[in-house]
Amino acid sequence: MKLLNQYRGLRREIYILAFGRMVTNLGSMIWPVMTMILSQKIGLTAAEISYFFVGASVIMLPANLIGGKLADRVNKKWLIVICDSVSIAGFLLCSAIPLGLGTILIFVVAGIFQSMEYPSYDALFADLSETKDRERAFSLEYLGANLGLVLSPTIAGLLFKDHLWLSFLISGISIGLSTVMIAVLIRDVTPVEDHSEAAVYQENKDGASVFQILREHPIIILYLLSATLYSGAYGQYNFIMPLDMAAAHGDLGAVIFGTVSSLNCITVVIFTPVITRLFAKMQDTGKMISGRLLVFAGYMIFLLILGFVPGYYLAMLVFTWGEIFSVLAEGPYISTRIPASHRGRINGIMSIAFGVVSAAVNLTSGQIYDRAGSTWTWAFILTVTLASVGATLLLRKLDRKAYPKLYREEA
Repeated sequence: MKLLNQYRGLRREIYILAFGRMVTNLGSMIWPVMTMILSQKIGLTAAEISYFFVGASVIMLPANLIGGKLADRVNKKWLIVICDSVSIAGFLLCSAIPLGLGTILIFVVAGIFQSMEYPSYDALFADLSETKDRERAFSLEYLGANLGLVLSPTIAGLLFKDHLWLSFLISGISIGLSTVMIAVLIRDVTPVEDHSEAAVYQENKDGASVFQILREHPIIILYLLSATLYSGAYGQYNFIMPLDMAAAHGDLGAVIFGTVSSLNCITVVIFTPVITRLFAKMQDTGKMISGRLLVFAGYMIFLLILGFVPGYYLAMLVFTWGEIFSVLAEGPYISTRIPASHRGRINGIMSIAFGVVSAAVNLTSGQIYDRAGSTWTWAFILTVTLASVGATLLLRKLDRKAYPKLYREEA
């Protein structure tokens, strides 16, 4: 109970948003098996799949930017509701038509509108929590999201062969339930008033442009470098891992990858409260470094035991510990170092940066995989992961000088 008690005292709206993310993710069944849909159902090669992910990322770039700008200008709650409504229509349409490239295109359009709402979600969790509660708020969001994801990848793997249309239908229904709940139950999204010393870096600067804010906070550029490299490496578990499993285990690979993905979510649910409590005093940059090193270790385990099914679960366990450390650090890090008036736009720019780097890594991985095989692909992925560790080490050194009041607050 002590682990759950740490989430007490947050604003009511934060609990509703976290529960809404959980309900939405109950139906997140398509992206976990998208690589296998494109390879086994549509017949694309690894390079062609990488082009798809790159194309989808490019299409979503302006959506992230527009979503971030709107998040700072309009009511964030209703922006989420409107974007979700378009996504729901797209998923339901996908469930009603034969699977093909047209279906995938509609799914991507639905995903574009979901991308538009992400800056609003992140900004709301920051707006509705004081600096001292920020990590607990993001931890609860992350916990709720993964509670919803516990079963969906496994169900998607089971439906993959003969009933894939049901995955689209369940996704649409789940997002619909979440949208209705947010529209009806959330009434007040007024940001909290935070008068702590650490909140000095979050004071509104309504007249400033995003580029002015970045010039005033150059350390954020270094953070973006470390975070985008990590994001590009992290995303390979959903691209190269399933390709390797399909190559090693055939049709059974989808089921295996579904269960491995479910273990990822179960591990998040079990260990997020534990890590949040045990490492509450660790600085954000320390958590980032720990997370990136653990992800590197998880990938190494997977590479060394490829073909040995029980080893996949050990690799995913270590990988997920790294994911938890990274998520707990990154949301609080950025929201405590930029003006509250620019959270949506900065989150939108971050999403674009993540998309560009992830697309580049996916494209390179796909080319290497087709031409040189799995081993050289993983060598590239591990190199990118280590580069993110190096950038984060430099970030930790410079961050204390750039934001001294945050460190006094933590002490």
